[in-house]
Amino acid sequence: MDNKIKQCNVIAEAGCNHMGDMDIALKLIDTAKECNAKYVKFQKRNPKECVSADIQNKPHPCPHNSYGNTYLEHRLFLELDTNKHAILKKHCENINIGYSCSVWDMSSANEIVSLEPDYIKIPSACNMKFNLLDYLYEKSKTNIHISLGMTTEKERETIFKYLQDKKHRTVVYWATSEYPVPFDRLFLLEIPKLTNTFEHVGFSGHHLGIAVDIAAYTLGATWIERHFTLDRTWKGTDHAASLEPDGLKKLNRNLEATRIALSLKGEGITEIEEVQKNKLRCD
Repeated sequence: MDNKIKQCNVIAEAGCNHMGDMDIALKLIDTAKECNAKYVKFQKRNPKECVSADIQNKPHPCPHNSYGNTYLEHRLFLELDTNKHAILKKHCENINIGYSCSVWDMSSANEIVSLEPDYIKIPSACNMKFNLLDYLYEKSKTNIHISLGMTTEKERETIFKYLQDKKHRTVVYWATSEYPVPFDRLFLLEIPKLTNTFEHVGFSGHHLGIAVDIAAYTLGATWIERHFTLDRTWKGTDHAASLEPDGLKKLNRNLEATRIALSLKGEGITEIEEVQKNKLRCD
C-alpha cells in the first residue's frame, strides 16, 4: 500500500547560537546538512528598533549569558548584518540546504526580503504585528511561517482571521515560548486542531530530547523546527534547549522511520508473516 503520509521538513534553528561569529555560523550550516536537515534558519533583528526602550539600557536578565553590559549591547553583539546573511545564504545554496530567516522588525524584514530566502519566519514575539505581516505578504515572493507561542486563544483567533485568504502561503507552528519548556506545557493536542484549519502545520519545539517531536509529527505537524548548536554548554540562552549534531541526526532518522511506519496494513499479511504463520500456527 502506498504511504500517503507527508515527509517531514526538519529545520535546524541556528538562531543566534553562532554567538556573532561567522565561522561558527558557517559551521552550523555544514553540520545541519550533514545531519540531513532540510533547512537551516537564522534570525535578523535591528535591536534599536525591536528591543523595548525601557530594557535597552538594563543588564541582561541572565548576566552569565550576556555579551554586553546592557541588553542592547548584548543584542547588537549577536547580530549579523545583511551582507553576512547573504554569505550564509550563498553557502546554503552551494551545499544544497535551504536558507531561511526570522525577522523581528520592519528594517530586518526589508533586508531579508531582498535576499529572497526559501521562506521567512515570524517569531512568536511578533505574531501580532500585522503591519509586519502585511509587508511580508506584499513584498516577499516566498511563503511566510508563523509561530503561535505567547498567544491566548482569542489572539490566535485574530491571527487565523487575518490569515483566511493567505493560507496557501502560510505555515503555522504550534509553540510554547519557554526555554526549555517542560513537557506538561507543550500542549501537543492543539496540533490536530490547527490541521483542521491549515494545510501546512509545524511544531517549534524548545523542549529537551527528541521523543516529543515524533508525537508532534504523528499528530499532523509536517514541519519540525528545533534549535541547534554545536555545543549545549556554550554561552547563551538558547544552547541549553538546543539539539547537538547527534540529536539532530537521530531526530531525522526517527522521523523518517515514523513516516514509513504510518500506513494501513490492508487485507492480507506480509511475506515474512506468512513464513511465521506456516511455522508457528497449528491447525
